[in-house]
Amino acid sequence: MKKFGLVVIGAHFGVWLSEKITKYKDNNILLVEPVPYNYKILKSKFVESDNVQICTNVIYSENKKKNFYYVKELSVTKLGKHWARGIGSFDKQHILNHKNKRFQITENDIETIEIDFITFDDLVNKYQIQSIDELQIDVEGAEFEILNSINFEKVKINSIQFESKHFDGTFHEGPKLNTIKEKLKKKGYNIIQLDKENILAKK
Repeated sequence: MKKFGLVVIGAHFGVWLSEKITKYKDNNILLVEPVPYNYKILKSKFVESDNVQICTNVIYSENKKKNFYYVKELSVTKLGKHWARGIGSFDKQHILNHKNKRFQITENDIETIEIDFITFDDLVNKYQIQSIDELQIDVEGAEFEILNSINFEKVKINSIQFESKHFDGTFHEGPKLNTIKEKLKKKGYNIIQLDKENILAKK
């Protein structure tokens, strides 16, 4: 079993992770990213980094082969929003719900692939994870499914940062978020609201 400094579920193409990657340059790092054009960049960027591993599965609450949706690479440029690279989801409607006057996304902008969904427990087993200093989760509405399925007795996690704004539907927070907050508190975590979109749970 191995100790990991950083595990990121929803690593995108790593542009916002530079400081943390540097912080944990002497530790094991696992980056999870299922969008093909994103994980190709990650693999190229860290090809010579022996401490960095890339996982291309989708992490969920159950094992299954299922459709995964993301914005086509050409459409990211057409739509003019770089963050569109990061809104892959198991729910196509979640992506379409981002449509507004400045982001005119349609079904024609969405790519569909069939991919293996695995549980957090399977991720732990696959990479022999004993402990994690920092776990970061940004998975466009699947945060509840992941956090609610973690066996905290099996793997020690010092801090968890996660996006909260889509917990109960696109741009909605509600009972599911409250359930996870209470669960984390019972596990000994202090809950810190970092900004309008992100929460840090820290021991």
